[in-house]
Amino acid sequence: MSESVDLESLVEQPFDLLQEMERRSRAAVAGKGTGDLPSEWVGIGFRMGREHFVADRDQVREVLMMPETVTRVPGAKRWVLGIANLRGHLLPLIDLKLLLGSGRTSLRRTTRVISVNHRDIPAGLVVDEVFGFRRFTADEYSDESPETAVRCDRFLKGVYQRGQDSWPIFALYDLIESSSFLHAAAD
Repeated sequence: MSESVDLESLVEQPFDLLQEMERRSRAAVAGKGTGDLPSEWVGIGFRMGREHFVADRDQVREVLMMPETVTRVPGAKRWVLGIANLRGHLLPLIDLKLLLGSGRTSLRRTTRVISVNHRDIPAGLVVDEVFGFRRFTADEYSDESPETAVRCDRFLKGVYQRGQDSWPIFALYDLIESSSFLHAAAD
């Protein structure tokens, strides 16, 4: 089949459709691309307060429900909610909005923990809501990071703009490697 086959034209030919999808998948894995698909960036969308953000999917290990039991850590700053045992691993839980100085995250049914995929610093960031994967094309990207009400401008690395929606890119590694994050002991 040629490079320019439209998948919609193969709807009535399921075997040919599957073959074309497999060919495209193999080409993408081999780094060849299909020529008609734009380059894509994939991140995890989440909400803090009323603002939406997206984090690089490689910086997110997993998204978890807020655990029922969290053990407080004596002598820690207020934004350290405590330690939780998640599948046999201890994970410090951090109220991301409180750490940034924008008030406490309200614990609701939609509250989630973003487990950061950092090799040396385990962290679970508590956010208001997680939207799952968000896919963007290169032409939707801009280096200009917008101002935010959540006061996280120093951790933003550009923005994806789709219509009226802005998705600032939140650099999770920059946050957890920052001196403000690493000094979690109360003053």
